[in-house]
Amino acid sequence: MKRRQFIARLGSAAAWPLVARAQQGDRVRRIGVLIPLDENDLVAKTNVSAFTQALASLGWTDGRNMQMDLRWHDDDANRIRALAQELVSLHPDIILTGGTPATVAVQRETQMIPIVFAAVTDPVAQHIVARLDRPSGNLTGFANFEASLGGKWLELLSEIAPGLKQTAIMFNPETAIASAYMPSLETAARSLKVVPIIARVHSDPEIETAITALGAEPGGGLVVMPDAFTGGHRAAIISAAARNNVAAVYGLSESARDGGLLSYGVDRVDLYRRAATYVDRILRGEKPGDLPVQFPTKYEMVVNLKTAKALGLTVPQSILLRADEVIE
Repeated sequence: MKRRQFIARLGSAAAWPLVARAQQGDRVRRIGVLIPLDENDLVAKTNVSAFTQALASLGWTDGRNMQMDLRWHDDDANRIRALAQELVSLHPDIILTGGTPATVAVQRETQMIPIVFAAVTDPVAQHIVARLDRPSGNLTGFANFEASLGGKWLELLSEIAPGLKQTAIMFNPETAIASAYMPSLETAARSLKVVPIIARVHSDPEIETAITALGAEPGGGLVVMPDAFTGGHRAAIISAAARNNVAAVYGLSESARDGGLLSYGVDRVDLYRRAATYVDRILRGEKPGDLPVQFPTKYEMVVNLKTAKALGLTVPQSILLRADEVIE
């Protein structure tokens, strides 16, 4: 080991007994991971890949000095709870959670194992952490919350579909914190003279019913809030919007890539990549409660021109120039 690296490790472990330090350097660390979506979902695999690659760049390699116990979940609360219990029973050194449901489930199972979360909306309001600057306890991580996104979604939708009269705000109240985005969305609705309609959904049939009703009247639009449910059920939402000729904007980029009209939101891959830095720091001796919750720094807009054409819409140049990705 190089002298500089050796000194750095001694510094981070200064409070440990000498024997414990030696053992700490030799043993393989166990990292539990609980994230949403099916293991075959491209988005889920991309997030995990970003996390593991970032860990590798920091010196942690699966099979060499760390072991990863990976679990995937859908939006079934009982399954999430069971997987959280299973991961905690493995006694990992640290757990990475993706999204609010997984984070809350693991939090209920342990107050001792460090937890780093990624893509959680408003962690203070959800009682995940006490404070953002010094979370205290065994949790910290990376939030995907930006209050102004609510108004931005409606502005973009009005820009791409100028005849907008009313817009349904779709989310699952069990998995989304809609209240975080509503103030900016309501302000934009008043300014644009668009009537907002709350569409709470829990299943594909409810999605179908809400969008069918929206398409029955001219000037209907749809804002799909980002959460584990809308991400997992994006195929049903995209299909219903297409059948009913409803222009929709999504908070998750994969929705536009999978056939939705337009998406704008947090770059969640970046959140998983950054989460690896906190996992590294905690494994090297820092406490999660001393690491501040961090917020998004990267956003992305994806426009699907094929879908726009099918809906009879012309995407304005102002949107095309701002888009990070344009799907022909």
